[in-house]
Amino acid sequence: MKKGLGAEGFSNHYWEKNYSERESMDGIGNASQHIAYIKALFALEYVDISSIIDFGFGLGHILEEALREFIPYKAMGIEPSETAYQEVINRSISSIESTKLNLYQMDLVKWAQKYESKKVRFDLGICTSVFQYLSKEELEFVLPIMADKVKYLYFSVPTDVELGRQIEELEFKDEYAKHRSRSYYLKLLRPHFTFISSRILESKVHFNEENTFFTDLLFRF
Repeated sequence: MKKGLGAEGFSNHYWEKNYSERESMDGIGNASQHIAYIKALFALEYVDISSIIDFGFGLGHILEEALREFIPYKAMGIEPSETAYQEVINRSISSIESTKLNLYQMDLVKWAQKYESKKVRFDLGICTSVFQYLSKEELEFVLPIMADKVKYLYFSVPTDVELGRQIEELEFKDEYAKHRSRSYYLKLLRPHFTFISSRILESKVHFNEENTFFTDLLFRF
């Protein structure tokens, strides 16, 4: 399997260079807004979120907000970068005794290999700004396993257009990120997930048009 440059995590230099102004970064300064959106959407459809997994929690802010708002009975987070992982461990992102939280320094491919045959399921998965660092072979391997292990996925990945704008408008170039088109990611995701709202994906392993809790069928694609 051909590995992506960022699959094994990033050095301290990467985090210092790319996240020097953390409060301005998506998923950090606005972590509470991300989770408020997810919670409101699931509440609208009476969907209960009792278990959560974060596939690459980075500096942990979105996962921390999710634990606080949903109070799941179990949660898991994986992050391959030692710098980010240690920061989250030292920050103790959850003080809720009823939540069984497990955090691992592990990349997504190793997680998929480890849990592929295990009967573990989560209501909500979180995967933001991870896929651009993985190779085509890695993505094709992990996606069916992710779809089997989560019912819903809060997902984002920058396309080639967005990465180009970051360079032009923000003078920010992520040397590890792979530039791929919107159509590429849609084709990759389509066999495994259905889009049911902005950033919200529903697993095709667990749901279809007949049994989905999301009743606005016009917005399924």
